[in-house]
Amino acid sequence: MPYRSVMPILAATVAAAMAATLAAAVLVAPPAQAQPTLPEGPGGEPPTLPMPPALDEAPPMPDLDESDLVEEGLGDFGLPDETMAREAQLDELFRQLSEEENPAWPVIQAQIWRVWRRSGSPSMDLLLRRAMEKMEAEDYAAAIRFLDDLVRLAPEFAEGWNQRATAYFLAGDYGRSMRDIEATLALEPRHFGALAGLGIILDRTGNKAGAVAAYRRALELHPNLEGAQRGVDRLSEDVDGTEL
Repeated sequence: MPYRSVMPILAATVAAAMAATLAAAVLVAPPAQAQPTLPEGPGGEPPTLPMPPALDEAPPMPDLDESDLVEEGLGDFGLPDETMAREAQLDELFRQLSEEENPAWPVIQAQIWRVWRRSGSPSMDLLLRRAMEKMEAEDYAAAIRFLDDLVRLAPEFAEGWNQRATAYFLAGDYGRSMRDIEATLALEPRHFGALAGLGIILDRTGNKAGAVAAYRRALELHPNLEGAQRGVDRLSEDVDGTEL
């Protein structure tokens, strides 16, 4: 089955949950300035949001100045031959990641994150780097401003949407985070980080069935994703046998 065909399957299992929860998420989320507590212990709390590798684990990005950013001349973004090569690389990495007993899964996971973070444009890579630096400094408002530019200039770059979803989540805005997760998955259905993040938000906003569906889809792709497995273990007894 082509991997992009999972979108209708995922939609059938969690779309209703997202629709029902999206409006409620805005109401129950803490103020945008608040930094939500992210416990992950055994006391019944959702796991923490999966984060990409730290900047010092990433391949080097060009040291550009903001004056180098351009809105035109982005013809190098998403060239068909480069896209095909990227998808072939991801196909092989996900094949290896799906092997539950593969001891090298942390390395493979990191390689997938590296591929996801390569936009194909030095200008867009700069925006992503600036945004991640601001998130590491817990300046989520500044990170979102960089990411607003990134998704506007490169709307086909899934990691821009995913990083903005992460920034919104960390800022406490679950509603906008879910919208960006949806955009991420439309572009990259195998994004286990976005799926796990969706599970956490649904979990936190009271939709246990939707959370389990998202966690399980993430585990189909990445069977060693510990946060998602803990979420399933904690919620499945209450959820199994119920309908979304």
